[in-house]
Amino acid sequence: MSSFSKEAEVSRRIESEEVNQKTIAEWGEDTFGPAANPVDLVTRAQQELAELAEAVQQRDVKEAAMETADVMILLYRLAEDLGYDIEQSIQEKMAINRARKWSRAGDGTGKHI
Repeated sequence: MSSFSKEAEVSRRIESEEVNQKTIAEWGEDTFGPAANPVDLVTRAQQELAELAEAVQQRDVKEAAMETADVMILLYRLAEDLGYDIEQSIQEKMAINRARKWSRAGDGTGKHI
C-alpha cells in the first residue's frame, strides 16, 4: 500500500471514530510513528503553544482555536504514551484546586497559597 493510500485509509478510519485520547494517540502513531521519547511530544507541544500565543496576540480567534487543538492533540498523545487518562487527571487536579486557597495576581491568573 502506498504512503498516500495508507494516509487516506487512516483518515477514513479516524473520521468514523469518536475523537478521544485513545483515537487521537492512535492517529498520531499511525501518522507520525511512535514517539521516540515522550519529551519530544512535550517539545513539540511547546512549539505549538508558542504559535497559540502568537495567534492570541494577533487576536486571530480561528487560528487560536486551531493552535489550541494542536496543543491538546499533543497532550492527549503524551498522556496515552505515559499511560494515564488526561480527563481523569483533570478531574483529580480540579478537586485539589477547588480545595486550595488562592491569591489573585490581578491579571486573571494567580497562585495557590
